[in-house]
Formats: sequence, structure tokens, C-alpha cells
Amino acid sequence: MSMRKPYPSDLTDEPWELVEPVITAWKARHPSVSGHQGKYAMREIVNAIPCQNRTECQWEFLPHDMPPPGAVKYYFLSLA
Repeated sequence: MSMRKPYPSDLTDEPWELVEPVITAWKARHPSVSGHQGKYAMREIVNAIPCQNRTECQWEFLPHDMPPPGAVKYYFLSLA
């Protein structure tokens, strides 16, 4: 978990334990062509999605302590 202050939309440990295996399996089935393993923690990516959804902010206006909007939007569109 990051050192940032949590947002109300962040997943608690219990839901994350349900989501993590799905994310891990998806990443295993969709390896990066370049071999890149990902720079950002998947939990932070997942936490950013409901933050954007609940606040209805544009991707570019995600809070500065979240992963970059491009990374979050990539996983949002890929996992949908």
C-alpha cells in the first residue's frame, strides 16, 4: 500500500483480497509486448478507478497522488 492518505473510495483489504487474484490472472494472460511489468501498484490503479467514477472527474483531474491518468485509464478500459 502506498504512503498516501486513503480516499473514501479506496478498497479496504477484504474487497482487495477478492479482486487481486482476478487482476493477477488478467495480467498473466495479457503480458506487455515490451516485457514491462508495470510501474504502479495494481491496488493503486484499482483505487483510482472508483475515485474517478465517484467524483466524475475527467481522467486528467485524478488526484496527483494517484497513478497517472493514462495508466489508470488503460487498465479501466482493458479490464472492462
